Amino acid sequence: MADRSAKFNILKLVKILSFSLLFVVLVCFVAAIVRTLTFDVNAGLQLAHWEKTNNIASDINQHQRKELLENFRVFPTVFSSHLVQHEVVANYSHLFWVPGSDLALVPYMLLAHIDVVPADESDGWEAPPFSAKEIDGFIYGRGTIDNKQSVMGILQALEYLLIRGYSPRRGFFIGLGHDEEVSGFQGAMNIVKVLKKKGVQLVFVLDEGLAVLDGVISGLQGPAALIGVTEKGQATVKLSVFKAPGHSSMPPRESSIGILAGAVKRLEDNPMPMLFGGGPDRRTFEHLAHKFGLPLKFVMSNMWLFSSLIGRVLERRPDTNAFVRTTTAVTMFNSGVKVNVLPSLAEAYVNMRIHPAQSLQEVLEFIQSTVGDERVKMELVNGFDPLPVSSYDETSFGFQTIKKTVLDQFPQVTVAPGICIGNTDSRHYTDLAKDIYRFAPTWIRPGDTQRFHGIDERISKKNYEELVIFYFNLIQNCDIKELPSPHSAGHEL
Repeated sequence: MADRSAKFNILKLVKILSFSLLFVVLVCFVAAIVRTLTFDVNAGLQLAHWEKTNNIASDINQHQRKELLENFRVFPTVFSSHLVQHEVVANYSHLFWVPGSDLALVPYMLLAHIDVVPADESDGWEAPPFSAKEIDGFIYGRGTIDNKQSVMGILQALEYLLIRGYSPRRGFFIGLGHDEEVSGFQGAMNIVKVLKKKGVQLVFVLDEGLAVLDGVISGLQGPAALIGVTEKGQATVKLSVFKAPGHSSMPPRESSIGILAGAVKRLEDNPMPMLFGGGPDRRTFEHLAHKFGLPLKFVMSNMWLFSSLIGRVLERRPDTNAFVRTTTAVTMFNSGVKVNVLPSLAEAYVNMRIHPAQSLQEVLEFIQSTVGDERVKMELVNGFDPLPVSSYDETSFGFQTIKKTVLDQFPQVTVAPGICIGNTDSRHYTDLAKDIYRFAPTWIRPGDTQRFHGIDERISKKNYEELVIFYFNLIQNCDIKELPSPHSAGHEL
């Protein structure tokens, strides 16, 4: 009798647990469905009651449109205006200061760089890479999307504003570095030194970085403007092996090259851990979730349930894998001088781009443990931690002002925070501004990413005009004293 009672109690407990588990699953499923149907992080953030600033209309007439391309290296009003202070820094970089009428408003800064990577027409360019030749509505040339479009867009916007009698309420700086492609140690760093001596602090900084992606994110309905709120860190590590030299006719079991090759192979076979969800990468997809169709909308809207799954999908492709982990790239391997001589030294250089959820020290420890061979010497050539994550909530002056400017100009676009996987001059400005953003409204479509530092770099004439209008409006939008109160905070996650 006691056994039957015990069995009955166990069966009853199992039923209760099964029912409870089923109930929990059902509740989670219902919650996920409701979230999918209602989730929109932008709800309540359409800041309609912005302070009126009497903005000058950004219309560009036909004469100016022609002038944009004929004279887009000439900005006479910028360099002659009594409102603009200009100085050359470190022989080649440029620093502009446009004082505002309200000294109580903290200034901001627009950045771009004037240097470019090398280019040779013999590599297969359709047009000479430094000709700015127009072909079928596109301007071809090295730097057209990295980063002369912002240089020219900022200066041309300021030129038009000054011509129309504009005088800013909030002061701003423009910094044009000359060596960003080699880390900005002369240009950007010296501009920062000048500003520090003046005691300058900035409400935000806007530099190059991310763009408007159209047809690039699979499954997304419409284009997305991603504003970089951080950028990955970087480390260059040298691995080396030294052994006594010898003759190739009497080789040892392991050569210096073989030992090093094994270490490099272990690094490639054992990538850094997948870290999706540990930084702004998760927020990127949550901001875009409502623009996906089912079933992706269901998945993207419920990151609390599917973040690991999404990360596993993203890591399958090199371009999206860069967003979910610290990447490992073996970029140089040097050893040997003669076919019949066993080299004493073998060296390899490994470049890591560090995810915001990791530190430089953690990456170095991972490399050391993965290589796992005391014969392989590891040396940090250079490196730095990922940049701090800038604010992007409804109280963030810089992010919301940039976002408003984008949406006013491109209402079909969805705006989201993102991670900049490359490095920019803006990383040198962290002592001057808490919030640093990396974005320009350059439209990137399938196939365009290979033009960065590649062959046939180009920008459409229409997009260049859009860049001018963007900066023209952004400068005026920054003249408000403070952001309006959001309609609702119900979107908070």
